[in-house]
Amino acid sequence: MSQQAIKLYRHPLSGHSHRVELMLSLLGLPTELVLVDLMKGAHKTPEFLALNRFGQVPVIDDSGTVLADSNAIVVYLATKYGKGQWLPTDPVEQAKVQRWLSVAAGQISSGPATARLITVFGAGYDAEEAIKRSHALLEVMEDELGQSKFLAGDKPTVADVAAYTYVAHAPEGNVALTDYPNVRAWLSSIEALPNFVGMQRTAVGLQTA
Repeated sequence: MSQQAIKLYRHPLSGHSHRVELMLSLLGLPTELVLVDLMKGAHKTPEFLALNRFGQVPVIDDSGTVLADSNAIVVYLATKYGKGQWLPTDPVEQAKVQRWLSVAAGQISSGPATARLITVFGAGYDAEEAIKRSHALLEVMEDELGQSKFLAGDKPTVADVAAYTYVAHAPEGNVALTDYPNVRAWLSSIEALPNFVGMQRTAVGLQTA
């Protein structure tokens, strides 16, 4: 019996949405992309709020199992379909992955994701602060990626999927990656994975082409 397509409710410029789209693609899962037009407030309609009370993308519908929150979704997908490849079972290795999921929801969200929100969506945050937080994060990533090829060890995990998009698109928020060769090598390693799919780039910030 063939796998039924998993519905992904997303916006093409949402890094949180792309996080899930990338995981689905890396796992080779059939996916139906459902546009949620954030500009028109589609995420605040009663129909969408019935899927996610917080009114945020992404949401998936996996044959009737409806889940929200990008990190929760990538963990679910890796656990259900990843055949042990994307989420380690060893307690220490699992903790290393969880640490980076927390970073994705914390420092990545308040740093490069916020800096990009300002330039792409016109959000009213302090750009200088967001850029400063981004570089503080990138310095840590640069150092740690000097010790291992991927964030939680020598194999890609959901930690890398959760962290990839906003770091790769940091230049759109005026956060340069020039001084971080290990980070750039890590991004290239993710992009070289079978079934990698990128997120649409926008010509803002330092990303002019």
